[in-house]
Amino acid sequence: MQETKKEPGTSGTPDAPGIPAEEAGYGRVFAVREFRAVFAAHAFSLLGLMISEIALSVLVYRLTGSPLMSALTFAVGFLPYLIGGTLLAGIADRFPARRVLVVCDLVCAGFVAVMVLPGAGIAVLLAMRCALAVVAPLFQGARMATLTDVLGDGDLFVLGRSLLRIVSQSALLVGFGLGGLLLSVVSPRGALLITVATFLTSAALLRFGTRRRPARSGARAPLVRDSLSGARQVLADRRVRVLLLLFWVPPMFSVAPEALAAPYADGLGVGSAGLGLLMCALPVGTIAGELYAGSRLRPEARARLALPLVCCTLLPYIGYVLHPGLLWSLLLLTLSGAGSAYSLGLDQWFVRAVPQELRGRAMTLNTAGLMTVQGVGMALAGVVAEFVGVAVTVTGAGVLGTVCCLLLAVEARRTEGSAAEK
Repeated sequence: MQETKKEPGTSGTPDAPGIPAEEAGYGRVFAVREFRAVFAAHAFSLLGLMISEIALSVLVYRLTGSPLMSALTFAVGFLPYLIGGTLLAGIADRFPARRVLVVCDLVCAGFVAVMVLPGAGIAVLLAMRCALAVVAPLFQGARMATLTDVLGDGDLFVLGRSLLRIVSQSALLVGFGLGGLLLSVVSPRGALLITVATFLTSAALLRFGTRRRPARSGARAPLVRDSLSGARQVLADRRVRVLLLLFWVPPMFSVAPEALAAPYADGLGVGSAGLGLLMCALPVGTIAGELYAGSRLRPEARARLALPLVCCTLLPYIGYVLHPGLLWSLLLLTLSGAGSAYSLGLDQWFVRAVPQELRGRAMTLNTAGLMTVQGVGMALAGVVAEFVGVAVTVTGAGVLGTVCCLLLAVEARRTEGSAAEK
């Protein structure tokens, strides 16, 4: 399917005619009516997920009395992403995007409704948690691909995706706190009912707030074969491969301080308050970096800075070699988070490198890979810290991660010529 070229200086969407593409800032994204619906749906579904994770963890602990089983409810949310992101990715392109998004929300509401049933035991709760994680990358990939329909494939898309990431990072700061307050007044199963309501609200917003568009691909092959074939097509492109790795590799290393925050806080003797600050520093830096890049920098500047930033974002971790105290640790983590503003530049390159008929599958694969490598990164950080300690582990993540990013940046430069020829 051939993409329609857009005139420079316009948004390329019928909802926001004449918005200058050269202007920096998020305000013009909200001028697009459909994006407002997608944004609100994202906020509701994210709120539901945060509440469900906390409520499910508390419910499992109350049923078993086991901290291990309670922690397992979080862990089982990682690996199923890989299953959904590879075996089901074809759904994102072979059916109309709005239908995929609405059905995913309704299916997730159904899974959580099963958790609410009084007779649901541990096996059922964990099975439904896994099922949610299988559907999640499909939903997120289809939503990202839908942004290109709603906002075009230019700078509005980059800013729109940035806003969704900012909401996600903000949820890390306030979501767990709000969930804890909610559980002080309602039971865990009552909180799960609220999650059902948020998924249904998201489905309604997407159904009535966005337009129906045809499927991107007319494939009629069996779903699993089509999904795997699409993944092979996406990964066969050298330019797309290196961009995917640039999305995946920095987060794999950046999660080390988060995974090891509890023992590091204990070693510093800063208590639970210090632990909370350590957990918040990276998201705060990420939000600040994205807000600045999106609101103050033009697309050309974000593109120029993308590779330098990706090479520098893990450098602050090397400061852990000095065993920094709480304040210095917070500064290092905030600086590292701010460096993740490189994502705005990568988003633009990625959406232009992937053919339109593969965008849903490519976005789904990107989401699945991102969640999987973060889970692997957390596990590896824990294993290494058992032998060499937290400070050395985080320092090593900074050194090794920076080397990997430098190599990927060189490869990204090499593939720029092939991307320009497309």
